[in-house]
Amino acid sequence: MNQIDRLQEMISESSNIVFFGGAGVSTESGIPDFRSVDGLYNQKYDYPPETILSHTFYMKKPEEFYRFYKDKMLCLSAEPNQAHKKLAELEEKGKLKAVITQNIDGLHQAAGSQRVLELHGSVLRNYCMECNQFYDAESILNSDGVPKCDCGGMIKPDVVLYEEGLDQRTLEDAVSYIANADVLIIGGTSLAVYPAAGLIDYYRGNKLVLINKSATPMDSRADLLVQGSIGEILGQITV
Repeated sequence: MNQIDRLQEMISESSNIVFFGGAGVSTESGIPDFRSVDGLYNQKYDYPPETILSHTFYMKKPEEFYRFYKDKMLCLSAEPNQAHKKLAELEEKGKLKAVITQNIDGLHQAAGSQRVLELHGSVLRNYCMECNQFYDAESILNSDGVPKCDCGGMIKPDVVLYEEGLDQRTLEDAVSYIANADVLIIGGTSLAVYPAAGLIDYYRGNKLVLINKSATPMDSRADLLVQGSIGEILGQITV
């Protein structure tokens, strides 16, 4: 039995699947991983992405933060890919209990997923730091310089920046889903970002599936390891 057949069997036999995903799920929709720095990047920005996307930098240099954010983080024309669509289909059929994602692009919801736990927030939600007024992503993208609220306050994306803590309720829900899962499918993540990567320690089952293009520190713990494109792999699964 090959890996796809084994994955198919696990999915067919379970109605308590949880998916945990990272940047690799979105890169197949054309959203670049913001950590990938090339020569062009260094001509354009004076700081590494991790510095720009920190709370301190946002507060001290909001103009530079938003220049990077609008250029690199707002890919509003991106469409859900086969992975997003298959996960939504699995949920609709009562097999998938939740999607836990490190991505901030809202593509799981765009594909039809209902139960999505966004560990790092979403670019689709933005709030005034003074009066808490809501703004959508388009209004951020189309603003000049630093987006300001009608009240004069600075608008902040509802994303978790470096130095900021994850939402406790979201984290607790994620732990609960993972701890109670029959099948845990992890895809498109290097499992290098903590505390999110530490969540898989809560999985107690024996059907841990890892789908990734490259090796991860957790490969040896996987009950099934499938290397390749997550969209192509999940696209072969029938529900």
